[in-house]
Amino acid sequence: MTLHAAFAIPGDLNTRTGGYIYERRMLETLNAIGLPTAHVALMPSWPHPTPQAEAELAEKLRALAPGTPLILDGLVFGSMDTALLASLDLPVVAMLHHPLGLEAGLPPDVARALIDHETANLRHADHVVVPSPHTRAILIEQFGVAPENISIALPGFDRPTPPGTPVPKAAPPLILSVGIICERKGHDVLLAALDRLRDLPWQAAIVGLTHDRGVEAALHRQRAALGFDARVTFTGVIPAAALDRLWRQAHLFALATRYEGYGMVLSEALLHGLPVVSCTVGAVPDTLPPGAGILTPPDDPAAFATALERLLTDPATHAAMAATARAEGAALPRWEEAAAVMARALARAAARAAGRG
Repeated sequence: MTLHAAFAIPGDLNTRTGGYIYERRMLETLNAIGLPTAHVALMPSWPHPTPQAEAELAEKLRALAPGTPLILDGLVFGSMDTALLASLDLPVVAMLHHPLGLEAGLPPDVARALIDHETANLRHADHVVVPSPHTRAILIEQFGVAPENISIALPGFDRPTPPGTPVPKAAPPLILSVGIICERKGHDVLLAALDRLRDLPWQAAIVGLTHDRGVEAALHRQRAALGFDARVTFTGVIPAAALDRLWRQAHLFALATRYEGYGMVLSEALLHGLPVVSCTVGAVPDTLPPGAGILTPPDDPAAFATALERLLTDPATHAAMAATARAEGAALPRWEEAAAVMARALARAAARAAGRG
């Protein structure tokens, strides 16, 4: 008998962030490989749900047929009512990109409350799927999840389609950064690093939707104070074709992140043969292969500037790292592999739930 599953995801599936891209492609590919999986669409307020969002979640989950394997997006799973989760007559797989309480910039009491709540909810998950060995290790060491109850489904990657006509590299050299506008992504550190390189030829584009209006305003003030309005562009969300053109025009990729549960955009840079400058945080050292870029400590504009300068001024280093990036990008997994891991996780969750029954 064919297993039928459901995947509960809040907000717009077409949102251009790593987490949403991961879950949209996972949902599509589960169906494509023959595991029918329904999308349970939820209001976008998670992980800080309104009363209406909580009521909607309860109604939609209780409407699922008993025994239906359910994948819960991490924004929902980590913050939903524990009593509701415990009451479900469903095998539950938690899809956790990274623990909610580890988001950068949270007040300590808020972070602690999120960690405690997520720990309680994890006791009611039949299986957990994560995108990286780093997140798996955190769940084992800090949240007490049994190793055998966690599967790693590395993100898949669609290969870039060759352009109809060659896209020349930008002049002056383009430093590309892709990441939502929030404190965790460290765009302020990138700007501070670029201040140290103002005498070199370069331009920069920072692509991503705004998650935090306060951070956005602070970044625009910082750019203006540095006199970089003509050199640094905040593009916001742009069409896929426009982003693809920026990838092809770029000289290097830079993300001064403070934490990543995987860092899909780093692998996107590899697919485009771009050397990467990023930071030694979270899963980044696992995601970026040796020789494909330079990692610096987080919140260190001087070190980040030194790494950028090396790739801007040393053609031999740039060429070697670009070649490594392209080779590693060609070996990245595809979505069929990630979906196969999720399918096995759903089967394990169903078997574990049946054993409880």
